[in-house]
Amino acid sequence: MLLVLLITVMTVVAWAWLRNQPPSQQKPAIVKLVVIAAVVTVVLMAITGRLPILFAMMAFLFPLLRRVLPSLLMGRLSGLMGSSQAKAQPGNQSHVSSDIFKMTLDHDSGDMTGEILKGAMAGRVLADLAESEFIGLLQYCRDQDEDSARLLETYLDRRFGDSWRTDDPAGDDSAQNGEQDSERERSTSNGTLTDSEALDILGLVAGANRDEIVQAHRRMMQKMHPDRGGSNYLAARVNEAKERLLS
Repeated sequence: MLLVLLITVMTVVAWAWLRNQPPSQQKPAIVKLVVIAAVVTVVLMAITGRLPILFAMMAFLFPLLRRVLPSLLMGRLSGLMGSSQAKAQPGNQSHVSSDIFKMTLDHDSGDMTGEILKGAMAGRVLADLAESEFIGLLQYCRDQDEDSARLLETYLDRRFGDSWRTDDPAGDDSAQNGEQDSERERSTSNGTLTDSEALDILGLVAGANRDEIVQAHRRMMQKMHPDRGGSNYLAARVNEAKERLLS
């Protein structure tokens, strides 16, 4: 009975920890949990005197593992090589900065990562923050820099969906003013971007020609347009970047 209770508690804790991981870190987190579960299983079976049963199961499964593992390892290696090649390709990532954040958006996965540049949490990466820590950070952004607040809201939507909004003290006010906020976001373009910032947003390098700029803008808008579940704020920044580079 005690063993069942212990396993149940560990499962709940592991699930809560996994749920708080950003999408880009969930696969490695699952691997860690599987390894930990395997080690715990071996220890428990050794303590209870059932280790011979585990050895018997391993002997039974060994022929199958010997055939399956090489192909899995080769597939994993190919995936890593493909990932490295994809990261090296221009236009695969966009970088958006504000007064408080430096964010990176991966075009293939849609994952956002970010670093805090200013305030009490300066130097921390957003992936290391728990959901409960974001509310204080969001309030700080709303007090200091509106663009940073909208950028953080975009990150939270991508990482947590709508769940974070239930803990947001300004949730009701945000809903009432949503239409006004969307209008401000659509009209963000004011010529404040530099050429370097515009290139970072579109994932381009210096010297990009007009066709490359137009294609990068089209590719980004397919992912960022609000009608496709994207962000008004990021869509406005993408439009602003295009206008800056083509002006």
